[in-house]
Amino acid sequence: MEMQQPGTCHAPSERAGHHQIASEAALFAQRSLTRELLDAVPTLLAVLNPQRQIVFSNRALLTFLAATDETTGLGLRPGELFGCVNARIMPGGCGTAEACRHCGAVNAILAGLAGRGDAQEYRLTSEHQGRHEALDLRIHTTPFVHQEQQFVLFAIENLSHQKRRAALEHIFFHDILNLAGSVKSFSELLAQHPADPELPEILQLINSAASQIVDEIHAQRMLLAAENRELQIAPSTLNARALIRQAAEIYQRHPVAMDKDIRIDDGPEDLWFVSDAALLGRVLGNMTKNALEACRARQTVTLGCRRQDEGMLFWVHNPGVIPQQVQPHLFQRSFSTKGQGRGLGTYSMRLLTEDYLAGALTFTSSAENGTTFQAFFPLSLSDT
Repeated sequence: MEMQQPGTCHAPSERAGHHQIASEAALFAQRSLTRELLDAVPTLLAVLNPQRQIVFSNRALLTFLAATDETTGLGLRPGELFGCVNARIMPGGCGTAEACRHCGAVNAILAGLAGRGDAQEYRLTSEHQGRHEALDLRIHTTPFVHQEQQFVLFAIENLSHQKRRAALEHIFFHDILNLAGSVKSFSELLAQHPADPELPEILQLINSAASQIVDEIHAQRMLLAAENRELQIAPSTLNARALIRQAAEIYQRHPVAMDKDIRIDDGPEDLWFVSDAALLGRVLGNMTKNALEACRARQTVTLGCRRQDEGMLFWVHNPGVIPQQVQPHLFQRSFSTKGQGRGLGTYSMRLLTEDYLAGALTFTSSAENGTTFQAFFPLSLSDT
């Protein structure tokens, strides 16, 4: 048996060679009852060998992949087939990176190889030609024997639209409803006490809540357009320091900043570059909001920017720490530390930064140094 054995941080990295893959694929190539049944099922199905490599994909899966050749994907592992960004980290490919320890697909496959059926959710971010796409899947694995050889049936249920709808419903039916309720309450108070000495403060609260409603709606409309590849870029000359001052001013009045401080790091004022003001403002706003949400009362969020190489680097720091098991999933669309139905903030930050603004978004987090998100953008978006 041919094997290659690069290193791994989780699942075994060994792969079957071309001859073994061809031999195992041949078991499903004939028009047997097994093959006919697998092709007749509308569920996306793949058959995996003991090395977690695909030896058969049914007609539904090939159609989903827009594949015209039934040998598409042979020898690949599921994460490699779907273009998962984590499948490229280690030489061993899908299942071997540190981030794969908490991967639902890999762990469900390992359970199947151990003789136990399993079902887990699988969130992945795929990348094709510099564009990111988020997929939310539920994986079902079932061990079975065919022609006296051990395999795992890998069934895929696409939950992407369901997860997306749940997140949007949470935002619109929970967050925006709460804000609208605040506007209603303050308006009723104003109507009942038109001469109240606290009138200026009430009017300010109404204006703030209404502005947040409008901002949230704009944010979701922008995200939907970005995912549908409908966003139009409008480059203009921008001042980096002015952008971070704007983000600080917006969120200093936001409820998430209550009893917390926002500080702007000292730096040169003359930092000009060319980018899209609306999209970049959304990225910096989300960076700031997320940092404030991670803070406790009387803690400080710090914003800064500087020229770096041939680009502009923006950063936002907070003293909190992101748990190690959370970090690999932070930019996935439906993953959130804030509860079910959230998780669009960090996802949209990377989507806008890397797919539209030709930038790169990274973060570091430790108990000693807190958490810092960094967004790097070219000096001229029009040149990319």
